[in-house]
Amino acid sequence: MRYIDVKDLTFFYDEEPVLMDVNYHVDEGEFVILTGENGAAKSTLIRSTLGLLTPAKGTIELAKTNSKGEKLSIGYIPQQIASFNAGFPSTVLELVCSGRYPRSGWFKKLQKRDHEHVQKALESVGMWEMRHKRIGDLSGGQKQRISLARMFATDPDLLVLDEPTTGMDEESRKNFYRLLRHSAHQHQKAILMITHDHEDIKEFSDREIRLVRREDTPWRCFHMNS
Repeated sequence: MRYIDVKDLTFFYDEEPVLMDVNYHVDEGEFVILTGENGAAKSTLIRSTLGLLTPAKGTIELAKTNSKGEKLSIGYIPQQIASFNAGFPSTVLELVCSGRYPRSGWFKKLQKRDHEHVQKALESVGMWEMRHKRIGDLSGGQKQRISLARMFATDPDLLVLDEPTTGMDEESRKNFYRLLRHSAHQHQKAILMITHDHEDIKEFSDREIRLVRREDTPWRCFHMNS
């Protein structure tokens, strides 16, 4: 089932064309990476796809439902989302557990399955051992990781991630990629991830979409090379 379908997307910053006639798609059950040189407007593309920016032209279709007929849920993590200050009162575990409440209901007690899901999410980003730490005491990179863990805990159908492994060591990155592949192949999630570590991730991803500079124009235009 197709969760993202983008056709002929063109985007301008002021009068300057940044994305030109971009076409791409992401299907249920696949792990897709989006790559390109620095300045290739990768973040602009996914923000346009999610409706956070308005393109000059093109069509963007996001599925209304998942393959089970339920409303499609989307998890989006932009670059460096974490901005918790030193006074933030929750612990790591409390924050990530809160991601399970919309599924269980805000006033229902979390079940064993919920706690197992939270543990797996924290382990996937290497933060389980720090689950009792207060969020305000963590480094910026650690806050980014728990933001990822909380998103996993919500169990969305479509995951859109903008360079989520910044600050992770090699082992943590590979564990994270394994989780994404498992989520796509075993749980039929659709995953779109911006990354600059495309060589490290190729063994885990299903498909690469690359933004490249057009050679027939002096403007900063990019198109897809899949």
